[in-house]
Amino acid sequence: MAGPRHVRPGPMVEAWLIEAMERYNEESLERREAYAAQVHLPGAVLQDLVWWALQALPDEILVGLDVDGSQAHQPDVEAAFAGEAHRDGLFAGQGFVISEAAVVNRGDSYSVHHLPEDWTDDLFRSDRGNRGGRFTHWLHTHPNAPAVPSGADADAAQETLGVDMILGLRFSPEGPLPWFDDVDGTRRTLAAPEQPRRFGRRGPPVLGVAPSGHRIHEIQLIAFHRTGLGVNVVLVDDEGWPYGWSQD
Repeated sequence: MAGPRHVRPGPMVEAWLIEAMERYNEESLERREAYAAQVHLPGAVLQDLVWWALQALPDEILVGLDVDGSQAHQPDVEAAFAGEAHRDGLFAGQGFVISEAAVVNRGDSYSVHHLPEDWTDDLFRSDRGNRGGRFTHWLHTHPNAPAVPSGADADAAQETLGVDMILGLRFSPEGPLPWFDDVDGTRRTLAAPEQPRRFGRRGPPVLGVAPSGHRIHEIQLIAFHRTGLGVNVVLVDDEGWPYGWSQD
């Protein structure tokens, strides 16, 4: 299926998303010891992913991600976010910034992981699994559900050369997808700061508003290796510096 694509340079990033990414990166730095590796995702790509996810409702989307072989992680950033358990050579594309994203499929939580025929060709043998091997990394969405891997997600990740990522979104109006949070697992979130509850206000705080008109209450984002190891996500600008990073 032909879908939206993001190729650098990206669009302007919303101010509210930049603030949320700064908070997310602060947590990524604080929790670096919990991860075996890191992956750097530009904020402009993340913004497109959120817009695409909302445009595809009520479906989930599968997105292929490629790295820029000429843009390695900033050495100072790589060192700062590396914990004691850091492992080099864990996955394909490690050490390079993600530069391109393309929507490959949409569907329910099971069918979304399969590649449509127009994304495969004779070079991709059937024994390489249902994700043949066109992209380095893969991301899929969980609309109005947390970014916690399901059994189907873990199975699909076995065919990934890079890392698998999950983008969870909490939004309103909910439509046919009320917020579902009855899932165990580690959460990594871009959410609005806690605010005193005002009289008459209903629902969670609003992080930002999408072009589709949806109010975004929370964005969750995780990455993991097919072995089950967690991969730390660092959200960077066009030059590879994390949002909120001080270069003084």
